[in-house]
This record gives sequence, C-alpha cells and structure tokens, in this order.
Amino acid sequence: MSAEGTAVIELRSLTKRYGRSVGVDGLDLDIGAGEVFGLLGPNGAGKTTTLRCLVGLLKPSAGAVRILGLDPVADHRRVSPSIGYLPGELRLYPELTGRQTLDLLANLQGAAAPRQAELCTRLSLSRADLDKSVGAYSRGMKQKLGLVQALQHRPALTVLDEPTEGLDPLVQEVFFELLAEETAAGRTVLLSSHVLPEVQRACGRVAIIRGGRLVAVQSVAALRRARARRIRLVLGDGRGERPLGAAERWSPRWDGPRVELLVPPDDLVAAVRDLLAALPVDDLTVEEAGLDEAFLDLYRAGEEPAAEPRNGTGPGNGTGPGSGAEPGNGAGPEARS
Repeated sequence: MSAEGTAVIELRSLTKRYGRSVGVDGLDLDIGAGEVFGLLGPNGAGKTTTLRCLVGLLKPSAGAVRILGLDPVADHRRVSPSIGYLPGELRLYPELTGRQTLDLLANLQGAAAPRQAELCTRLSLSRADLDKSVGAYSRGMKQKLGLVQALQHRPALTVLDEPTEGLDPLVQEVFFELLAEETAAGRTVLLSSHVLPEVQRACGRVAIIRGGRLVAVQSVAALRRARARRIRLVLGDGRGERPLGAAERWSPRWDGPRVELLVPPDDLVAAVRDLLAALPVDDLTVEEAGLDEAFLDLYRAGEEPAAEPRNGTGPGNGTGPGSGAEPGNGAGPEARS
C-alpha cells in the first residue's frame, strides 16, 4: 500500500450488464503501484468490458471502480490525464497524419506529452512516418502509434489491451523494455493479452476471468509452482511403450523410446527416483509448468477465486486519450471480450 493506503486500481463487486446479458459479474480486485498486472481469459470472458469500465468508457451497472480513489466516470476530467489506454481494436482518423493524431490525443487527454519524440524514436516511427496520413499505415505502424499515445504523457496507470498485436519481434523487445521502465518508475500497467508467454514474461500477478467472474488472482510464480511439472525421459534400450506401474497415474505420453509425464510438484522427487530405479534412462529433463498450462488447468477446473490478500499501492491514474477519443471505439456488448 502507499503511504495513503490507496490502491491504484480498486474494483468492488464490479458488475456490467447488457440487457439480460452479463459482461462482468461481481469482480473484486486491487492493483498497486509499480505492478505489471495481467488480465487473462478467452474471448467473451469480460476482459475488455472490465478495461472499459476502468478507463471510464462504460458505467458499471453495479459495484464500484476507483482509480487513485476517484470514479473514472464521475471524476473523468480529473483522472483522465493520469491514464494511458491502448484499446484492443485501435481505430484512428485515417485522414490525420501520425503527428497530428498524437497531438490531438494528447490535447484530448488534457496532459502534456513529454515522451512523444523519445517513444517515436524507440518504436521506429520516423519523421517521414509521422508526416504520412494514418490511412497509409500498416497494422504494425498503427499499433506503434497507439503505444506512443498511451505512454507519451507518463501516465501513472497504463491500460493495454492486446498491445503486441502486429508488432515485429524487435519492436516487441522494445515494448518489454518500456514496461520494465514503467514499473521501475513506480507506475502501473494493466495488460490484457491472449499471448500467455508474453504475460508470463511481463507480469508479476494475474487475474483469470471466466464468464465474467473471477477464477483466480495469483502471482505468476505461484501459479507455475502449483501446477504439474513435465518430466521427459529417453530410454536407453530403444524400446517403446511399456507399463509404468504407479507412474501410470501421471498421464504418460509415449513417442517411441521417449515418454513424457505430468507430475504434481509434491510427487516430483519420488517420481524421479522411482523412474530412474525402474527404467533404463538415457536422458531426463524436468520442466517447470508454464503459465499456459496453469491457465488451462485453472480454467478447466473452474476453481473458486484464490484467497490472496488485497494488495494495493500507488500513485494516480485516469483515462487515456486513445480511449474515448477514438472514433468508433464501441463500448457495447458486441465489442466486449
């Protein structure tokens, strides 16, 4: 918590309905200063609805949202300069140049843009690029422009929906550098992505949403530790599939003399010992579970939300230019995910 005891993001029983359809249902979540926090779930889970409620594009049907203690709808003008937002479906005015777009969004944001030139350079948007109309941009160039507008005013909170869509690998590396710099400066990033290795690399904690409800809130490290380890064996006698006795409960998958098992962490040492004693092992590797495996395990199992202390901190936030300023940035049920 910060000295004032205020979280950067506070959700209390957040609910958003679209007629009879429920976008999100009773979300409780605190996110503190200096976190890169991941929001996970497939299409239709409620991620984008949650993000739009956070930045003030949607008004909750019930519950409360607070950004630095402020309501992003009622206190929009006050909170807006402290939020940067990159929507998942970035729509820009095609007749404006890149530079005009950035300046317009900074003005709508109500904040100066001291990092504009630096970010354009680092994300490889040249002067010639910025003088072109956005209608001539590739998808990757539009995404880079979207990242610049989300970060150019040094927001205390940056909300990013699928931020690496269309970016080449070199630019993705710059993106991860920028995330690290944000948190090192005590600023907060909320990242929604379908790319689980990306979330695993960038985020300290994640929330998993299914059907608009919270499934779990945990650190990435804890999620991975709690999931099964993958043991891969290569058998020296060249023989293939055979009975493994008690090890059959670990779902062996055979490929000639190779076998792969998923072993719970508490059984790991005994499993390795027993397998080495019973089989002619030529090679053995143990892999820690990835976030993708942890996510799928939790999602299929339908676990209740993990009990974790609310952990808030932080400086302030608000709603970003690339949010409400985008033409056609729909906030209705057809646009939610």
